[in-house]
Amino acid sequence: MKPSNQSHQTILVVGGTGKTGKRVVEQLKSSGYEVRVGSRSAIPSFDWNNEKSWDPCLIGVTSAYITYSPDLAMPGATDAIQAFVTLARRRGVKRLVLLSGRGEAEAQACEDIVKESGLEWTIVRASWFNQNFSEGAFIDMVLNGAITLPAGDQVEPFVDVDDIADVAVAALTQDNHTGRIYEVTGPRLMTFADVANDLSRATGREISFIDVPHKSFITEMENSGAPEDVVWMLDYLFATVLDGRNAHLTDGVQQALGRPPKDFATFAEEVANTGIWEER
Repeated sequence: MKPSNQSHQTILVVGGTGKTGKRVVEQLKSSGYEVRVGSRSAIPSFDWNNEKSWDPCLIGVTSAYITYSPDLAMPGATDAIQAFVTLARRRGVKRLVLLSGRGEAEAQACEDIVKESGLEWTIVRASWFNQNFSEGAFIDMVLNGAITLPAGDQVEPFVDVDDIADVAVAALTQDNHTGRIYEVTGPRLMTFADVANDLSRATGREISFIDVPHKSFITEMENSGAPEDVVWMLDYLFATVLDGRNAHLTDGVQQALGRPPKDFATFAEEVANTGIWEER
């Protein structure tokens, strides 16, 4: 039996099979909430590229966690977010939690749409995820022992998606996060060489960082057969966002949860213990 305060709540998790979304779904279900997974593989299916698919997913929903794939900086994202928010309001949704991009002007335009919706809202701003190295585009680099990226010595406060999911769940289920913008980071500014060092210690084998020219990296991604939107996003992130604009720590996790964020070294040790970084 669900707790009484949850008995009439249905929460839509858009991107419910993604890095943060799947964790949000798991937490909500384990706490007794009725959850609707918004993904192309779910029934009803949700596809950002098919606006007709949104309405069946929003029927009866009281709150929604919004993640936009591949990134809110993509052309057309603001139009999609505006249309989704308008439909959500029409369907009687009461609360929206948006995963936004830290240091991305385009993402903040999407934030404004959510903030001006007339609904309860919370914004969670994040940038580089720890899990990019375990579940995302860079896992093969870790397996191959060389992180080859056009990152130079720029520093970034990598954030753990477990922390992002915890903040999102709190915002979806608790009233004291309404109207808040949580800019979330990890506890340390790190270069990609620092990342490689932490991964080396956790895995017990040498993982190096090799700085490569930006153009060569994008060409290699294109030649590898990576999806066009993924190539676009990586081009944008390395050419635009990784320019020092996010090279400072914030206390968003502490503000939202009353605890410090997870350190990259702790993440690396946890993942190494699962065996997914073992040489193939």
